[in-house]
Amino acid sequence: MNRPQEEYDVTTVRSDTARVAISPTAAERPEPRFHLRDYAILLKPRVMSLVVFTALVGLLLAPTPADPLTAIIAVTCIALGAGAAGAINMWYDRDIDSVMQRTMNRPLPAGRLQPRTALVFGVTLACASVAAMAFLVNVAAAALLAVTIGYYVFIYTVWLKRRTPQNIVIGGASGALPPMIGWAAASGDIGWGAVALFMIIFLWTPPHSWALALFRKSDYDRAGVPMMPVVAGERSTRVQVLAYTCLLVPASFLPIATGISHWPYGVAAAVLGAMMLRHAWRVLRDDGMRTARTLFFFSIVYLFLIFTSLLLDRALATIPLV
Repeated sequence: MNRPQEEYDVTTVRSDTARVAISPTAAERPEPRFHLRDYAILLKPRVMSLVVFTALVGLLLAPTPADPLTAIIAVTCIALGAGAAGAINMWYDRDIDSVMQRTMNRPLPAGRLQPRTALVFGVTLACASVAAMAFLVNVAAAALLAVTIGYYVFIYTVWLKRRTPQNIVIGGASGALPPMIGWAAASGDIGWGAVALFMIIFLWTPPHSWALALFRKSDYDRAGVPMMPVVAGERSTRVQVLAYTCLLVPASFLPIATGISHWPYGVAAAVLGAMMLRHAWRVLRDDGMRTARTLFFFSIVYLFLIFTSLLLDRALATIPLV
């Protein structure tokens, strides 16, 4: 597999009779200058922000309210744990990141950070976040955080991502666990309400990720990552996007069934579900990439608004009726 020219940083030595190429395998590259921004990128801040938000909602919806200090510590630990998993993921995936257009400028493939530095950074954050959660919050939340990090790194990144087009279906469980961690941080256990939040994110992940894979198919193909459009074809992927969306919409009403939300949330879930279905149907009907791109970005808005609606519903329930 060919890699970008800039990754190898090849120095060519000319002589009268030969031309010799010296690569970084022969001479070690010096450690790049420290840039805080590169370490921040390692944490995958966009992914982290969604993880933190859904975890916070889980914490606030738990039947036992957490005191403000405990809530702040728990959310911080979840953020650091998510960032740690992202950093280790970037360390492991640096080879395929170097050939994908949307990732080749990340700190490792671009040569701004050494792989060992990223690995040590990620492992240190992972251990620190789990330890702090165990000692400062509770063991249940710490155990779930450790499972989430381990699942993302070993099950998704190392095992599934490069082996099966079902990588984001099975691996998506790691991204669905943060609300359960937040719930456990507040209550010390896992209730049916936490499971409902988990199911929403779990079923949301395939249409969200496959929409991205549709308009980034060439990237995944070039890197040899068996995403659904690469392995099964675009048409099959579009059908499955709609199928999972059809499962997601009824699952979004599980919070009502478990008693953690009421009819105001139900109205919001119905409206947002109809919009999500409309976008998924357009992806099925239109072979162009524009509809897939639109669904990808709308799916982020959808998840944010679903969880925001859960918070607003809880706030309305606490307002005394006159």
